[in-house]
Amino acid sequence: MVAPFVMAGRATGKDWEFVMTQRQTDAAGGLAHNVRHVASLDIPGGGQVVVRDGYAYVGHMRPPHGTSIVDVRDPAQPRVVAEIPPPSGYSHAHKVRVVGNLLYANVERDNRHFYRKGERIGEVEADLQSRLGRAPSEGEIAHEIGVAESDMADLRTGLAHGYDEGGFRIFDISDVANPRELVHHRTGGIGVHRFDVDDQYAYISTEMEGYVGNILVIYDVSDPGAPQEVSRWWMPGQHVAGGETPTWTGQRCRLHHALRDGDRLWASCWHAGARIIDISDIHNPKTAGSYAYQPPFPEPTHTFMRVPNLVDGREIAAIADEQHETVPGQPPGFLWVVDVTDPKEVRSISTFHVSPLETPYADQGGRFGLHQFAEQIDGSLLYAAWFSAGLRIIDLANPSLPQEIGSYVPAPLGGQPVPQANDVALDEDGLIYMIDRHRGLHIMEFER
Repeated sequence: MVAPFVMAGRATGKDWEFVMTQRQTDAAGGLAHNVRHVASLDIPGGGQVVVRDGYAYVGHMRPPHGTSIVDVRDPAQPRVVAEIPPPSGYSHAHKVRVVGNLLYANVERDNRHFYRKGERIGEVEADLQSRLGRAPSEGEIAHEIGVAESDMADLRTGLAHGYDEGGFRIFDISDVANPRELVHHRTGGIGVHRFDVDDQYAYISTEMEGYVGNILVIYDVSDPGAPQEVSRWWMPGQHVAGGETPTWTGQRCRLHHALRDGDRLWASCWHAGARIIDISDIHNPKTAGSYAYQPPFPEPTHTFMRVPNLVDGREIAAIADEQHETVPGQPPGFLWVVDVTDPKEVRSISTFHVSPLETPYADQGGRFGLHQFAEQIDGSLLYAAWFSAGLRIIDLANPSLPQEIGSYVPAPLGGQPVPQANDVALDEDGLIYMIDRHRGLHIMEFER
């Protein structure tokens, strides 16, 4: 059947030109435009999906689920063949990479933003004692740190327990249905977030003792059972143990992750924008260029990736701003296209946005804007996970005017009220795999 007509807006000068776009509702209940639904698998929500040689690897958002290995050799009939739990219920393993017969999974403190509030209990309690002239109640402490009074017991338990599991694990998956752990390498703080890996090095975004927020630590993993630190990179102000002082509050400015391309790393740095890191000397990473735009834009930089080959005679890159918190009056997270021909003079070329009118779920709860795009470019096509707007396929052939040429908004699975597209990847045959943050894996095909 055909979905109702939807009004989609595009700005032209001072006027709005409204165009009618028709979306087909398919048998799976999704809204499709030039995209065919192949299959869905109702599994716990995930943070990342990668696909290699007939298997999809999913890093799940919350314990007790860690990493699932899904047989997709018949993409119409996906099935889970192995599950790797996180080290404990205090950790999640929501990011995953596969290189050859090795699987890499992060280990990071689960519900980390909540438990960070517990780290303030001692300071807040002392301040209230001084101001009130008496011991404060649990409710008064809870109010000061921004939690419910009923959360205090959990916070105090977490504070007493501490956290020492943070890092990354490497598994041998030569027998894909029976992963074998080779090492759990511990780093520091709350552990590892997103990361990149090749056949010799791992480019790890992690907290480390003496630094504020995540920094880059490069490890030699040529012996996967014994990773060896090679070098570190951080932004000025992060190394507090070395006498530096941050100019920001908390962990707002930190490395999200860095992607290797030749002798450069393309690093997203949350509320500090993007950095290009020269690793021609892997033992001495150096900042080669930057692009910072917060403020005025409120959303954090999630991913920075170079587009292969010259486009329109220029070297370009794409930036994904994550829709992290909805700020009234500000645009939701969106896509940037930037000219990186000269790393010292990174320039914005264009941006790409999705109208909330493109999905029936935009105002139904959950996040709406962009989260992430596939870290593979299909010619000039970028595949983006746009939270409640699902999959968006964007053609960058004209970097000054990105054009959407396909989309798929899946029906939410597992009783969830809205879809929350979180990550997307392509397999060797061009099939599209999209993991939902809350529930489900969707497999699709772009109908060119």
